[in-house]
Amino acid sequence: MLKSLKNAFKVKEIRRGIIFTLLMLCVIRLGTSIPVPGVDVEQFKSWFAQLTDNESFGFMDRFTGGSFENMSILALNITPYITSSIIIQLLTIAFPKLEEMQRDGESGRKKLVAATRYLTVGLAIMESVAMAIAFSRSNIVNAQNRWLMIIQIIASLTAGSAFLMWIGERVSEKGVGNGISVVLTINILSRMPSDIASLFNQFVIGRPIARAVVAAVIIVAIIVGMVVLVILLNRAERRIPVQYSQKLQGRRMAGAGRSEIPLKVNTAGVMPIIFAMSIFQFPIILTQLIGRGREANGWSEFLNYLNQGRWCDPKNLKYSIGMLVYILLIIFFAYFYTSITFNPLQISENMKKSGGFIPGIRPGKPTNDYLTNILNHIIFIGAIGLTIISILPFFFNGVFGASVSFGGTSLIIIVSVILETLNQIESQMMVRNYKGFLDD
Repeated sequence: MLKSLKNAFKVKEIRRGIIFTLLMLCVIRLGTSIPVPGVDVEQFKSWFAQLTDNESFGFMDRFTGGSFENMSILALNITPYITSSIIIQLLTIAFPKLEEMQRDGESGRKKLVAATRYLTVGLAIMESVAMAIAFSRSNIVNAQNRWLMIIQIIASLTAGSAFLMWIGERVSEKGVGNGISVVLTINILSRMPSDIASLFNQFVIGRPIARAVVAAVIIVAIIVGMVVLVILLNRAERRIPVQYSQKLQGRRMAGAGRSEIPLKVNTAGVMPIIFAMSIFQFPIILTQLIGRGREANGWSEFLNYLNQGRWCDPKNLKYSIGMLVYILLIIFFAYFYTSITFNPLQISENMKKSGGFIPGIRPGKPTNDYLTNILNHIIFIGAIGLTIISILPFFFNGVFGASVSFGGTSLIIIVSVILETLNQIESQMMVRNYKGFLDD
């Protein structure tokens, strides 16, 4: 990996892309320290400190790289863009016209990208309005010219989210690619040093030497083990062999050959965890922003089951029932998301049209059934892997009180983006080598 990066810096175009990406990331980190006009930051931090015990706002802050806690102009970050992308993707499956647009080459893709941008701005406005109203009720907004301050808050948060979307697209176009994912990754990475320091302060610093060494080894081993598990889960795949029969083209027989269909074990990526976590966090965040429900004992008790900070607590094991529901949701969304992004029927039809077949399997419906059966087994294995990675941080938090930001979701995103970015850099280098060979 280090050798590939060293070689990449020798290529002028790739070096420019990496430098441009680093400069854009510096701009993002500077933006996290610019407060939203009209918000009393100290009052907001005091209000935020009372909410982080439910982990929902803490999760939001981790994904924004501390922008939410600082209530900066980038507090919404790219979450509206991620949500709008998911919505557009789901609508593409549901509406045939959008599916045709997606298949319509570059022009159709541009229309879907434009729709995603407009929806991003709309969602950012909705979220900023809700936050501005909540701040007003909690006396976080400066008292003078309250309505003017609310308008400034809405405009600042919306503009900040749109600005990050623009940066992400520029990184995809002029940088190393994967712009939106890179922006999300740098936000998550920015919180890791402080969390690791917090772990060492909690379990290592000030302890007897023997216990401190054991604790340090355990912490490092768990972090390394989770990273290795994420890498294995991302790279694991099942390859289905495909044989292509010969066809008569003029006076020659052509077309014979072998190929493979790579089926990733983690076919849905991190989306099942994001979907499940969103369902659990939405009622908590909405209740906190509205400022109601604390006095209702029944509703408050229900929120405790959704609160990830209460799971695996030996003193209140009943709240871990929420974790069991969370696991079932991860497995369900793993199957659901794969079903809308991977179509075995279409693959079997394309294979049949091109004269391809799986050895020992008849073309048509038997091929579709075979692929579906294998896919179902693979999805289950991937879902179990995702569950283990996502549940481990909750276990250590509940049993040992070790709350960290680099949980399962964060690690999956970080590792996936880093591996994909490195693959793109290597692909650009290979393309350049091919060009140089052809030029010679």
